[in-house]
Amino acid sequence: MYSQDCTQSRNQLRQVFFRAWQRQREQQPLVGIERIIASVALRHPEYHAVLENPASHEDHDFSPRAGRSNPFLHMGMHIAIEEQLSVDQPSGIRAYYQTILKQELDEHGAQHRIMDCLGEMLWQAERHGGTLNSAAYLACLAHLCGEPHVAHNTAAPKT
Repeated sequence: MYSQDCTQSRNQLRQVFFRAWQRQREQQPLVGIERIIASVALRHPEYHAVLENPASHEDHDFSPRAGRSNPFLHMGMHIAIEEQLSVDQPSGIRAYYQTILKQELDEHGAQHRIMDCLGEMLWQAERHGGTLNSAAYLACLAHLCGEPHVAHNTAAPKT
């Protein structure tokens, strides 16, 4: 169960998604992160109904046990990957993306492959109480690209 502070933060973040999508639909100018949110949302028509109904989804818990993925988490991971690619952090992710893109021939599909690694790394970091381990993340991407598997710890140590 989330604490009240976590729920409030989650709902505030979701409001950014709802607002960006509304501005996109009304053809209003998008600023900052709204551009990326709208771009990601356009590639996910299955989430449009969620984004168009804030009252029903602002507080909704999307539990994997209920058989439904969390659209905000999914879109957020796309946004994180786009941000990582824009600054090549962790260093080398852009080169792995280009290799995966050659295999997939589709930016969205390539991001989904990267998302598998990112999701695993986030899960490991949460499980071990650490931070995302960039070396393990890059090793996972290298494996996707067909490079030899390198043993690694999956969670960075606590700081």
